[in-house]
Amino acid sequence: MAQFNFGTMMSQENQIKQIPLDMLIPYHNHKFTLYEGERLDDMVESIRTNGVMTPIIVQPSGDKYEILIGHNRWNASKKAGLDCIPAIIKEHLSESEAEIYVIESNLLQRGFNELKISEQAQVIAVRYESMFSQGKRTDIINELRTLEGKSVDKNTCHSREEVGKEYGLSRNSIARLLRINKLCDGIKFWVDNGELSVRAGVELSYLNDEEQAELCRLNTVMATGDMIFKITETKARALRNHQENGKTLNEVLIDKKESPSKSVKVSSEIYDRYFSDTDKKEIRAVIEKALTMYFEQQRCD
Repeated sequence: MAQFNFGTMMSQENQIKQIPLDMLIPYHNHKFTLYEGERLDDMVESIRTNGVMTPIIVQPSGDKYEILIGHNRWNASKKAGLDCIPAIIKEHLSESEAEIYVIESNLLQRGFNELKISEQAQVIAVRYESMFSQGKRTDIINELRTLEGKSVDKNTCHSREEVGKEYGLSRNSIARLLRINKLCDGIKFWVDNGELSVRAGVELSYLNDEEQAELCRLNTVMATGDMIFKITETKARALRNHQENGKTLNEVLIDKKESPSKSVKVSSEIYDRYFSDTDKKEIRAVIEKALTMYFEQQRCD
């Protein structure tokens, strides 16, 4: 492994240094999904062939360095067998400034629509945090664009009214994402997996932290994180109002009366076109799959 002078490196802010991979740790609030499958394999192969072309960005954390930008490059470099990775050190960042680096780098690399719903919610929440200086955010965005070889954006959006326009979202969609960001990680997992609708998630976001944790404990398959009992929007609303109705979360969760079944009629023409030779069980499966795909496309509109 290459020789490493910790003290020398610490004193050289914004210099590109080769940092041993085992001296790096993930950002403490990093909630973005790392690359997998073919995308990860391509990055590993590129690093094996060309090395890491763009340095990651880190900040000191005790005797190690916390990654702000470059979690995927760090992960791929380990798989490629590298010992060190080029990194730019940032010192004396506030918590809000560090968060901006993490958020904006993921947006530049993947784009808003590629993010999971919970990740989109985190981005929108960051935009609305008044503690984030707009001038500092603009400087960081332009610094990242320069590192990525992209043109500097002189018209960076900054007003609350323009946030929706920036991401093509309605005011209601913004409001729902802000509520989703208030969910605990377990319930966010249900939303990201499509087990829980965004609107149902909004209802559950009004439960306090302890109630959300209790709901996850009652309704989570521990091995996978999946839901045990399906929570519809109606059920979620009942869970939100459980105390007013004099019930525990568990009583509402297992009460089938809270989510009565409903029937919907379709014309004989539609039935004959799609389901003439299909049994009822398969029809239900097809309809559920079609609705899941539809609402996935409409999930934040």
